[in-house]
Parts: sequence; C-alpha cells; structure tokens
Amino acid sequence: MIIEDTINTLENIKKTVDTLAVTFNENRIKEEINEIDEMAGKSGFWAEEKSKIILKKQANLKRSLNDWNELKGSLEDSEVLVELYKEGSEEIALELESTIRLLKGTVDEFELKLILNKENDEDDAIVTIHSGAGGTEANDWAQMLFRMYTRWVERKKYKYKILDFIPGDKVGIKSVTINVIGLYSYGYLKGESGIHRLVRLSPFDANNKRHTSFASVFVYPDVEDNIDIELNDADLRIETYRASGAGGQHVNTTDSAVRITHLPTNTVVTCQNERSQHQNKEYALKILKARLYDLEIEKRNKEKEKVESGKSGISWGSQIRSYVMQPYKMVKDLRTKKEIGNVESVMDGDIDDFIRTYLHYLVGIKKNDIKN
Repeated sequence: MIIEDTINTLENIKKTVDTLAVTFNENRIKEEINEIDEMAGKSGFWAEEKSKIILKKQANLKRSLNDWNELKGSLEDSEVLVELYKEGSEEIALELESTIRLLKGTVDEFELKLILNKENDEDDAIVTIHSGAGGTEANDWAQMLFRMYTRWVERKKYKYKILDFIPGDKVGIKSVTINVIGLYSYGYLKGESGIHRLVRLSPFDANNKRHTSFASVFVYPDVEDNIDIELNDADLRIETYRASGAGGQHVNTTDSAVRITHLPTNTVVTCQNERSQHQNKEYALKILKARLYDLEIEKRNKEKEKVESGKSGISWGSQIRSYVMQPYKMVKDLRTKKEIGNVESVMDGDIDDFIRTYLHYLVGIKKNDIKN
C-alpha cells in the first residue's frame, strides 16, 4: 500500500514538472544565455558599468538551467526505479520511496524559485530586528527572533554578518542588523517584514504571569552591486561615537561606531560591530543604500506596503505573525492563516513552511488581481 502511494506521488510530481516546464521555458533560458555570450564578446562590453550586472544575471540563468536538468535527471531515475519494481525487483522499494521523497522536495524548491522572479529576489538581504515597548520582555523576544533567523540561515547553508548590534539593558537586544548572504536570501525573507507578537509565561515575572511582547522585522535587498544609488555628501550627516556592547576592548576605547543620517529623507542608520571606523562607515552606507532603494520602490509602486509603519507603534493590531506559547502552543501567520503547532521547531529556525506559504499567497493575490 505504501509503495502504491509512492508511485501515485510520482505521477503527481510528473504533472507538476510538466506545468513547471511551461513556466520555466528552457529554450528561452538558453537563448538568453547565448545572447549574453554575444554581448560579452563585443568590444567595450567589459568597460560598461552594467557588465557586472549582466554577467551576474547570466550566472543565475545557468544555475537555474543546471537545476532544471538535475531535476529532470532525478525524475528519469525515479521512473526507472518504478519500472524495475514493477518487473519484480521488490528489494528496491525502500530506495524508491527515498528517491521520490527527495525528488518531491527538489520539485517544491524549484517551483518556489520560479515564483521568486521579482526584481532583487535573488539578492542578499539586510535584516533589521527592533524590540518593541516592554523593556526586558521585548528585548528578550528580539533576541529570540535573532536566533530564529540565524538558525534558518544555517539550515539554508547561507552565511550572515552582524552589521549593527545594540544589546538590551539587562538581557536580549534592542536592535540588530544582519547581512544575510546567499542566493535568493531577499526573496525568501521579504515576507518576514512586519510585527511579530509573542505570548508566553514570562521567565522574568516572579508571579509567572502571561505576557505579550512585540518586535519588528524589516527586510531590505542588498542592492549595492546591482543598482546605482547616488549619495551626495551634502545630504549626509556622519557622526562617530563610542560603541557599546560585545565586540572586544577596542569597541569601548575608540569612537569606532558610525551613525549616518540621510537629511532629505531623515533616514538614520548605524553600524558599530566592526573594528575600525572605516569599516563601520562602509557597512552603514550599504545599509543606507538598501533603505533608500526600498523607499524609492515604495514611491514607484504607489501601492507600497509601508514597511516603516511599524516603527511608530510596535504593538497590538499591526502584527503579521503570532507566536503563542501559553495557554496553548501555536505559531500563526495572520496573512496566510498558516498555523504550526511545533513552536520549538519554528524558534529553532524551521520557518520554511511560512516562507513557502507566503510566496504562494503572493502569487494567489496576483492571479486574483488579474481576474478582477
């Protein structure tokens, strides 16, 4: 019975792959790769500022084509195993089940990447977490979210770098900014922007009462390499100050931390986690470019999501996801209605189901918009 279900799963996978083939359009991808090869062969191409962007696009196209070929190869291998099983080779049943289970995961991942076709989806991400009102409780919650996202980064075999870190007065953190480095980092994480709400029995309350805490998450694409954001010196106020928190003695004995204010938009960014003032300035400018690009996209689209709106009130009513640990255990995304009962697993970085559901939710919204 189990093997029959496995074979049925393979038939469903084949139907999905047929649908993906239409969307992916292998011939079009090959044509684009060849067109870029021709462009790269022309004189003067390497001197153009956009050459790096174009070659990056080609590398991503080649990677997608390679993933597609591997997916088709795995599908063919699975079909061969099914034929062998039907011919009487029952000893391969376990191998067949394992192979098709892995194939399903590969197909799901490939389908998700096809959804990530918006501008900047392939880019690295800059993620900022701010604790809400509530002091110790909120700071601890921000720390928990920080751990959740860094554990997710490790699960994806990505890398991250802490750009700015402000610890809480007693425990946890007031805010932290990290650069998540890995293909599709921004595409995967963009749906995490918003207010995250925690309900639990407080470990800091002697009466063991239930508390509600809030923290905001803002995700921006790391656009430094693929878009030109002009920063005029006259528009910037650059200040240095003595860094606080962990990082070594140098942090506390030199004015290495940098705060940059973009005067026209009143956008403020900070970086204090590097050893030198020069490095902190470099990373602060990176964050500023990402923030300004995000603001520009909001203006261009008119229907902006207002990713900054939560900063004026990180509180009840504006959350995108609730993490309830008491009186029951449940994590629920309030946009997609996706629920997961294993709170511990989610807090350990297992958030792919939320990410996947949200991306499909966005596609659903787009389809509905077209119908209307």
